[in-house]
Amino acid sequence: MCIFCKIINKEIPAEIVFEDKDVLAFKDIHPIAPIHILIIPKKHIDSINDLEERDIELVGKMIFRAKEIAKSFDIFEKGYKLLIRTGEWGGQEVPHIHLHLIGGAKLSEDIRPII
Repeated sequence: MCIFCKIINKEIPAEIVFEDKDVLAFKDIHPIAPIHILIIPKKHIDSINDLEERDIELVGKMIFRAKEIAKSFDIFEKGYKLLIRTGEWGGQEVPHIHLHLIGGAKLSEDIRPII
């Protein structure tokens, strides 16, 4: 079982900021910006490459929840980045699809905050 599935099952603690029957969102333990939230489906899907047509609604829900979470963290107006890494060369570290919501500072092209 992957680490994100363990978080979903409450076997590993996480600072959860949103949860419903399909999606869980929690603060990244190694944030790269003041706001760094991971949004994951409760259904285990290894990566974007493993999505099936029946997952379209689920992925759309992840993006919609990102927008709502951005509002709740007061980064909606100034802006934020959404990022999904896929595979080794794409920088994916956990084999469970996850959407990064990154904001709270002006971000450079390579994602790091501009200081």
